[in-house]
Amino acid sequence: MRYRRFGQTEIQMPVISCGGMRFQQGWNDQDPVSEASQRTVESCVRRALELGIYHIETARGYGTSEYQLGKILPQIPREQLVVQTKVGPEKNVKKFVANFEKSMGLLGLEYVDLLAMHGVNDAESMEAALACLDQAFKWKRAGRIRHLGFSTHGPTDIIVEAIRTGAFEYVNLHWFYINQDNWPAIVEATRRDMGVFIISPNDKGGLLYKPSPKLSELCAPLHPMVFNGLFCLSHPEVHTLSCGVSTAADFDAHLATVELLDQAGEVIAPILARLEAAMEEAVGREWVETWQRGLPEWHETPGGINIPVILRLRNLALAFDMVEYGKMRYNLLGNGGAWFPGNTAEQVASLDLTACLRHSPYAKRIPAYLAETHALLQGEAVHRLQEE
Repeated sequence: MRYRRFGQTEIQMPVISCGGMRFQQGWNDQDPVSEASQRTVESCVRRALELGIYHIETARGYGTSEYQLGKILPQIPREQLVVQTKVGPEKNVKKFVANFEKSMGLLGLEYVDLLAMHGVNDAESMEAALACLDQAFKWKRAGRIRHLGFSTHGPTDIIVEAIRTGAFEYVNLHWFYINQDNWPAIVEATRRDMGVFIISPNDKGGLLYKPSPKLSELCAPLHPMVFNGLFCLSHPEVHTLSCGVSTAADFDAHLATVELLDQAGEVIAPILARLEAAMEEAVGREWVETWQRGLPEWHETPGGINIPVILRLRNLALAFDMVEYGKMRYNLLGNGGAWFPGNTAEQVASLDLTACLRHSPYAKRIPAYLAETHALLQGEAVHRLQEE
C-alpha cells in the first residue's frame, strides 16, 4: 500500500480506502443481519488491514454498515485503525446529536478519527452544517472526534463555499476522469491544506466494475477501474479513493492501481489519447471544447431539466457506449433531491428553452440532443440509495 499525508490532519492515509457501503446486509438499519453477511464484512475488514488499508469509511445512512462494523472494529487495536463516519447536519442540532450518538453506539468506539457532515449539497444543507459546527467542535475538544470534514454531491460553488468557511479539515467529493468539474474545489482545498477524499470513483465514476466493451477496449491493457484510479492519483492533490467492496477478493483490482502508481503518468498517457480521440470522433472537437459554455443550471431551466448532466451522459454514451451507466444516472433525475437535482428531458418537446439557452453557442441544437438522449436512456425511475 502507498500512503499520502491527508492534509492538515497529518494522517498518513492509504491511497485506497475501504468504503463501507457495499458489504452491509441492507439499507434499512433495522434489518436483521445474517451470519453470512457478518462474515463477509469481517473478512473484508481483515483483508483490508492485511493490505495496509486501515482507513474504514462508513456513514449513519449506510443501513446496517455501522452496526456490522461495530461487531469487528472494537476487536482490533484502536491505533491500527482510521475510522470515518458521516452524519447529516440538521438545523435542529439535537437531531444531529442524536444521530451522532447512534453512530457511535453502533460502532462501539470511544472516538472516530474523521467525522464528516454528510451531504453539504446546497444552501439549505450548508446552513444546517454551520448550525452544527459548535457541537462538532465540542466533540473535537472532548476527543470524541479527531478531525472534522464534510462530504458533498453538490455543485462546485457550494463545495468551494464550504471549504472557504475554514471550519473543515478535509472534504469528500466526486472527481474522476468522466467528470472533472470539481477540480477548482480540489485546488481550493489544497490551498487550505485539506485532505481530499474521492467518493465513488468506480460507481459514480462510470459503473467501472462492469464497463462497456468499448470502454474496456479503449482502456486496455488496464481495467477501466485501474485507469481511473491512476488518473485520479496521478494528481498529488488527491489523497485517497473510496473503494467499496462486496467481497474480500474485490480488493485485488485496486492493488493493480497501487502497483502502477509510480508509473501513472506514463501508463495512462496513451489511454487518455485514445479516450480523447474517441470522444472527438463521436461528437466533434468543437463540441468537446465548448459544449458546457453558457448552459443554465437546472433551476434556471423550464421544467427543471438538468441540461449539463444530460448532455454529459449523451457524450459518454456516444463516445464510450456507456449506456448502462447513463441509464442509471439519467433515471435518477427527478428522484435524487439535492443529491442529484433536476429532471429528465421527458417534457422537452413542450417547453421553450430559448431564453435559458441564449448564452449557449448550441442553443438551436440542444433541444434535439435532449430529446435524443431521453429516447436512448429513458427507463424505470431510479431511487437514490440511502448512502448518498
